[in-house]
Amino acid sequence: MARGTYIYLPRPSMRLVTDTFAYCRERIPRWNTISISGYHIREAGSTAVQEIAFTLANGIAYVEAARAAGLAVDEFAPRLSFFWNAHNNLFEEVAKFRAARRMWARIMTERFGAKDERSKLLRFHTQTGGSTLTAQQPENNIVRVTVQALAAVLGGTQSLHTNSFDEALGLPTEKAAKIALRTQQIVAYESGVADTVDPLAGSYYVEWLTDEVERRAWEYLERIDALGGAVAAIEQGFMQEEIEAAAYAYAKGIDDGEKVVVGVNRFVEDQAEPAEVFPIDPALQEAQVARTRRVRAERDQAAVDAALADVAAAARGTQNLLVPMREALRRMATLGEVSDVLREAFGVYQPGH
Repeated sequence: MARGTYIYLPRPSMRLVTDTFAYCRERIPRWNTISISGYHIREAGSTAVQEIAFTLANGIAYVEAARAAGLAVDEFAPRLSFFWNAHNNLFEEVAKFRAARRMWARIMTERFGAKDERSKLLRFHTQTGGSTLTAQQPENNIVRVTVQALAAVLGGTQSLHTNSFDEALGLPTEKAAKIALRTQQIVAYESGVADTVDPLAGSYYVEWLTDEVERRAWEYLERIDALGGAVAAIEQGFMQEEIEAAAYAYAKGIDDGEKVVVGVNRFVEDQAEPAEVFPIDPALQEAQVARTRRVRAERDQAAVDAALADVAAAARGTQNLLVPMREALRRMATLGEVSDVLREAFGVYQPGH
């Protein structure tokens, strides 16, 4: 178990998160405040172990920040949720989801002393792996998405997004989006896998693999604790370097033929069939630009300026940021304008590696 402690240093990103926790606890207590995401970590090239280790490390940092801001763990933790990726290795993905649930329950119980059983639940959404989809023989992606969706359900996901088979080519066509939807419906209503909880529990291989994934993820958490926590590890480039190394190894395995990707480096077709690609209409972008200009021209600019000044004052002080941000948006300030104010107050993160 990773038991290390570290000193919490306030960062702008943590300020937004902890203000969200406090705001929602007071005003919308049944809202799921944040989705702690591992999806982008996996899409960047991480392994399954890195995905859960780095994501749980981020979750630990959020909880530490909230407690440092004066919030009791059971006041906000029941509304936390997670967002995972699902890749092609069926058993590894199932083991990943099972290990993550066990780890979060242990973290919340032993590290943070949570008493509410809801605080210990790792509630999660899953999206199938966009980076696994190929432009070559794109119809093969229907099978990949099906395997990934099955892994997510077998692993206990509460909700699911299935990617469309043509997403390596562009935005999904209506046909591709409908196939993605029907894939979910077939898994849900015809396969039987949703009829019981944790259907692979007891399999000697799945249980062993779950233990192994968990063991290796704890090792990462120990290293992250030794660096001072997730934020410090990111600032030192630790997670980025680990992900880059994993992504390079994966790409090299494909190039060397050690990792088989059907239709890419094995079972290749000499002549590719033409694929339907979603047409991008430039008029949509032009219409949105015109709409934004119209809003700016018709709004009360003095009221907007005053509201943005309140956001800036809150960013420099200790007031909950969501209150003036909400008022600025109500007065028709744009998201970009609010973000510009926060960037000016907090600065912009520049990776050091």
